[in-house]
Amino acid sequence: MTNHLLVTTDWLADHLTDPTIRIVDIRGRVLSPTEPHPHYYAHREAYDISHLPNAVFVDWVHDITDPDSPNAGHIAKPQAFADFMGKLGIDEHILVVAYDDFGGIFAARLWWALNYYGHAGVVVMDGGWQKWIAENRPITAELPVIAPKIFTPKPNDALRLTIEQVQAGIDGDNLSLIDVRTPAEYEGKASRAKRFGHIPTAKNLPRNDLIRADNTMLPVDELRLKFADMGITADGAGVGLYCNGGVSASYGLLAMRVAGFTGGAVFDGSWKEWGNDVEKPIA
Repeated sequence: MTNHLLVTTDWLADHLTDPTIRIVDIRGRVLSPTEPHPHYYAHREAYDISHLPNAVFVDWVHDITDPDSPNAGHIAKPQAFADFMGKLGIDEHILVVAYDDFGGIFAARLWWALNYYGHAGVVVMDGGWQKWIAENRPITAELPVIAPKIFTPKPNDALRLTIEQVQAGIDGDNLSLIDVRTPAEYEGKASRAKRFGHIPTAKNLPRNDLIRADNTMLPVDELRLKFADMGITADGAGVGLYCNGGVSASYGLLAMRVAGFTGGAVFDGSWKEWGNDVEKPIA
């Protein structure tokens, strides 16, 4: 195990049959904002062909989001989230190990979602599907048989920012915002919302700057330098991270935690909510 938030492929290979672990395949992709819609896809077909032994599948686009929200990507409502996690055989005694094939952002979103609903027993497999395959580790098409459990949601509002809280934080000068979108999106050259630009006062730390070429997260000392450049030098309290829909921002928060910061929260609606609200200021 790398630390209490990331696990190595070596560690997981040794724990594939551990009954206290639920491996979750949450593979998918996001297209460039310049591509035609839709931009968001889950890789269910890839899972059906092959996945890690005993892994269950989560569709990041639909399974853990709120279908009634006008802002695509908003976290699912408590009971819907709990019902789905229960079907996956997840309760308070289960350690969830998530992996994806898109640099860890979807696995990190599940990490954030579970933590938001009070389940801290979740880690991300560092390097994801590509690293597992490159190391010729076992895969299967067999679907696991899962015994349902009862998942009890306990929302932790300290991990989630609403659009009203972000506005209040800007107005009160007590919120440090980190925009983890691409430089082009931050600079207003591309956008997934109606408007272009970024939230006033936000600094840009592209999510891709937090990973290495093999999709593993940067070492702790390098992460701390990255966040220091954003002005984060204490425990990270009063920090909000956003992207387009809260997914890459979840990876940013995971990186903060790995770096040793205990604060920070994800703006769940992110730029899609802010950029589509003509009443909100942009820079």
